[in-house]
Amino acid sequence: MKLILTTAVDKLGIAGDIVDVRSGYGRNFLLPQGHAIAWTKGAEKQIAGIKRARDAREIRGIDHAGEIRSQLEGLKIKVVARAGEAGTLFGAVTASNLAQAVKAAGGPAIDKRAVRLPKPIKTLGNHSFDIKLHDAVTAHLPVEVVAA
Repeated sequence: MKLILTTAVDKLGIAGDIVDVRSGYGRNFLLPQGHAIAWTKGAEKQIAGIKRARDAREIRGIDHAGEIRSQLEGLKIKVVARAGEAGTLFGAVTASNLAQAVKAAGGPAIDKRAVRLPKPIKTLGNHSFDIKLHDAVTAHLPVEVVAA
């Protein structure tokens, strides 16, 4: 089954890619979840629009990724979360929370799929996480989790 990806799918491709997948995977997961659309000859214009939008958001190269990394590493990132008496969180700090905290701290808008957590953050205090900006460039950032 030939499909056009509308979002990035792990181990399959990024938005705008034409992929050939098994029909069950396409019918039961990719299409209902909105990750893909059926491929037709008329869908070529949609692919071009998706790729233009992706190019506008994408980091332009290793030099540009290095500039963004130096900008990110100068930020003080703080996440406010509800916590119990012992300092454990009600839930966990997710990649989405960290991406929002980076933007709130004055950094650029980061895709939550680029945030890499070694393990879920479930306690108050200082932690660290990574943001994959390019294949060769990764930013290592500290984050302070405080009680609400």
